[in-house]
Amino acid sequence: MNAPARVTFRIRRFDPVRQSPPSWEDFEIPAVAGMTVLDGLRTIKETLAPTLAWRSSCRMGVCGSCGMFINGHPRLACNTQIAELGSGPVTVAPLPNFDTIRDLVPDLRPMFDKHAALSPYIIRDDHDEMYEPTGEYGQTPEELEEFLQFTYCIKCGCCMAACPTCATDPVYSGPMPLGQAHRYNADSRDGGFTTRKTALAGDQGPWRCHYAGECSRACPKGVDPARAIQLMKRQLVFDYLRLYSQPCPAGVVTPAPASARRPDVPEAPAPTVDVSRARTSPSC
Repeated sequence: MNAPARVTFRIRRFDPVRQSPPSWEDFEIPAVAGMTVLDGLRTIKETLAPTLAWRSSCRMGVCGSCGMFINGHPRLACNTQIAELGSGPVTVAPLPNFDTIRDLVPDLRPMFDKHAALSPYIIRDDHDEMYEPTGEYGQTPEELEEFLQFTYCIKCGCCMAACPTCATDPVYSGPMPLGQAHRYNADSRDGGFTTRKTALAGDQGPWRCHYAGECSRACPKGVDPARAIQLMKRQLVFDYLRLYSQPCPAGVVTPAPASARRPDVPEAPAPTVDVSRARTSPSC
């Protein structure tokens, strides 16, 4: 598709220093084929509005920093070409369901606080092996497939902005934290269900999800958090006793004898983390 010769950006502005209500401001700039919304914002900042504020980093759809509400949908500005948005103005606002820090910068701290509350990391009871490893934890390709899709989350907040429950219920954790909690519950190396079950069983857990599915439609990486939440519900109902009573699964793989190792495979590098200073992980 060919981009128009010029394009109008309609941007929602907010300056907390002035403490005035948010307002819309229009900017017209030249457009070229392949220009993204993020490219347009940079042009506006460089030529028309030097005080315009937003977040961005990688410009490749990896970091998730540039999540914005573009033409009525949560999107990544770096992955959205203006030619794909039609002939009308490009409307850009901060992600809804979050407070606004300034202009297009949402306050994502509540999302990350809820994410941290669900222990988004592998939890095991063999602390000595975790901090002084003697080998690798075993995992089959089939076990990896159980959670691999949910590891692609980049924490951009687009799913939270699209979720109608997040819009009305500030207690609900939301699709990103819950999807990542399921990512670890489904990991065969993890035994932290008993650590997470208290939060998952309350008002902030998956039972508040009405399965609108908007989070999965908005996700720029195809993570499908709505599916993760429904799998979590099934897991909580059918696998509760098993997950509650089992020890940490996926034991350490016995290393192959030296005679069986390929001579052209180098040794693993030394650990980059000082394990002596690692904090104690909660038990299973």
